[in-house]
Amino acid sequence: MTLRTALARALWVVGLAALLGGCASLPFLNDDKDKTAVEAPREPEVTLYELDVQAPGALRTLLLDYLDLSRFQKAPRTEGVTAAEIERLVAVAPAQARSLLETEGYFEADVKVTQAPGANGLARITVIAVPGPRVVVGSVAIAAKEALAPRQPTRDQPSKDRLDRLRRDWSLPVGAPFRQPDWNAAKNAALGALRGDGYPQAEWQDTRARVDATAASAALSVTVDAGPLFRLGAVRVEGVSRYDEDAVRRLTGFFVGEEYSERKLLDFQDRLVKVGLFEGASVELDATGPPEGAPVLVKVKELTQHQATFGVGYSANTGPRVSVEHFDRKVFGQPWIAHTTAVVGPDLKSLGTEFTSYPRESFWRNLAAANVEELHAADEKRYSVTARIGRSKDTARFERLYYLEAAQARVQSAPLTTASSAVTANYHWLRRDLDNTLLPSEGTALSLQGGAGYGSGSLERSDRPGITERSRGPFVRAYTRFNGYRPMGGWFANARVELGEVFVHSAVGVPDTILFRAGGDNSVRGYGYRTLGPSINGAVTGGRVLATGSFELEHPFTSRLPALLGAVFVDAGNAADRWTALHPVFGYGAGVHYRSPVGPLRLDVAYGQATRQVRLHLSVGVAF
Repeated sequence: MTLRTALARALWVVGLAALLGGCASLPFLNDDKDKTAVEAPREPEVTLYELDVQAPGALRTLLLDYLDLSRFQKAPRTEGVTAAEIERLVAVAPAQARSLLETEGYFEADVKVTQAPGANGLARITVIAVPGPRVVVGSVAIAAKEALAPRQPTRDQPSKDRLDRLRRDWSLPVGAPFRQPDWNAAKNAALGALRGDGYPQAEWQDTRARVDATAASAALSVTVDAGPLFRLGAVRVEGVSRYDEDAVRRLTGFFVGEEYSERKLLDFQDRLVKVGLFEGASVELDATGPPEGAPVLVKVKELTQHQATFGVGYSANTGPRVSVEHFDRKVFGQPWIAHTTAVVGPDLKSLGTEFTSYPRESFWRNLAAANVEELHAADEKRYSVTARIGRSKDTARFERLYYLEAAQARVQSAPLTTASSAVTANYHWLRRDLDNTLLPSEGTALSLQGGAGYGSGSLERSDRPGITERSRGPFVRAYTRFNGYRPMGGWFANARVELGEVFVHSAVGVPDTILFRAGGDNSVRGYGYRTLGPSINGAVTGGRVLATGSFELEHPFTSRLPALLGAVFVDAGNAADRWTALHPVFGYGAGVHYRSPVGPLRLDVAYGQATRQVRLHLSVGVAF
């Protein structure tokens, strides 16, 4: 085929496509059969009168938003709004304004509406509202039609008396301004709490708000008709075909006959989502059944058995990389999940696989894992191999993990080379008291790790050729990390403290993966990844002690984008061979953070005081 022929065919195809696209717009080929005529343009609105609303602060906004005088100030000329209709709007405005102000707790408001000639021949209507004293809640009475059954106390709700709990958690207390939206919200919240705590058919028998405008006080009283106390019955599972239904039932966390609690079902639902087998899950109580054994309906949507994800990314710590992640959720037809990850980049190459069993009794899961890694950081190369076997348990507030691990690491740099191996027994414990695990803004998280093992290793220094230092013996490793979050009047504060120590006679016999270093995104910003630690012959090595800390303040840029925040922070810390040799270095900076559905995304610029250098840091998620 000649170039001229190919070009002619290409132009013919393009022309035909354009012709067909144009034909689609012809009337007889239009699919929109209901549109018989072109919609006429809307007539522009004109101002019918001038309006001036005078009231304090937010009350002026309330009147401008909801007064009919404000809503009908503009209209098309063809609608023919007459002077008589405007007079009607003026006549009803005082009563309408007083009703609006009553919803905010002002029951003695004085409202005057005047009309006078204005500019351009338009009438000028003035609304003057003097709200008077605001009504506050003087008393609250909460009662039940029939006595409520005592509840089993929990850490979050220690009260046994359900009615006392409603009284304690009532959101419109004595002394608070009486507002209709707050009154409705308080009733809804109290009823929702009781429905989620054993009485799903609860209704208000009577709710009253007696307002004494002269005394500027409101007496609130509510009486609940709770209905029968519900107990949990058999679990009915829908949507399981590929995986083991027993895995669903082992995650229930309750027994048949227990009192119904919405929290129990939500925790069950959360465990189903986190188990790694299901794309989605819902858990509901069938309140139409008998209250002494109401069925629990579980609906799940299964994930595919095999899932592969390919990615391209960049880390401020280890640079660019490509990655492949694969899940096999039923390994060789057995109730195990295999998660394999391969990462290839100039500074990081790793291959790791973790096998995790479906949940066993009391939520425990067996695990086995292995990982091979080559890491280039801090002007050195580290080659490491680890293998572990153990068990884990993950609940809403706690994570527990214990395992045996064999580790081997070799670290090469121009000044020195270390090689070591060890076998350890480890236990990890994590407690979360957070308002949101992915996007925390209030609460605390505490991580504790402990391990004991036996290791051996060697060290070769370039300034001592032919001499190899060797060491072997037992060691103990301890580590803790604390994260705290607190909102502060539009600001969000978070702090982190990290401490660790390896108790050993000589660090030579301990693999580098077990020792400590500092620096990087989740450590001390302003310094390179793993660049802080003790130095031997000019090369940074793993330390036996670690201490880092961070304090950060965040604030949204605008109220319209509350998820986009600016941040300022200060980090400090270091790693060393002993506490007396640990000299903290500081990093200061600012950043832009985004609270995404998958966790916080951070772009930070930090200045390292010790190195007098500025570094860019990128991170995703929260490390506990």
